[in-house]
Amino acid sequence: MKQFEQLSEEEERIGKAVVNAAYEVHKELGPGLLEKVYEVCFCHVLRKNGFNVIRQQDIPITFDGIYFEEGLRLDVMVDDLVICELKAIETVNPVWEAQLLSHLKLTGKRLGYLINFNVPLIKNGIKRMVL
Repeated sequence: MKQFEQLSEEEERIGKAVVNAAYEVHKELGPGLLEKVYEVCFCHVLRKNGFNVIRQQDIPITFDGIYFEEGLRLDVMVDDLVICELKAIETVNPVWEAQLLSHLKLTGKRLGYLINFNVPLIKNGIKRMVL
């Protein structure tokens, strides 16, 4: 069985802040709004707590020896360590988990969150993924 490297203290600290920010935003706004509204508020909470947050970040990729400027787009990158994919939908499609794993692999990051704000209880809308 493969041994996985533990996440750094910094990655864990950011992870806790991400979950707390999701709870704070969901508690205040509840479900049923547009994804962009949650994204703006979620990023505001993280920035307010001292984190460097980049929204809608284009990540270039290289494929078959060709460099593509706009390979993929991340919803939220926190402190250049943790990726957050945000949703506001009724049903989570398993392809989004695969998408987040691909984003982690392509960026070399280890921790990501898939957060769906369109749920009655936010704890049921948060999926933590570690590579």
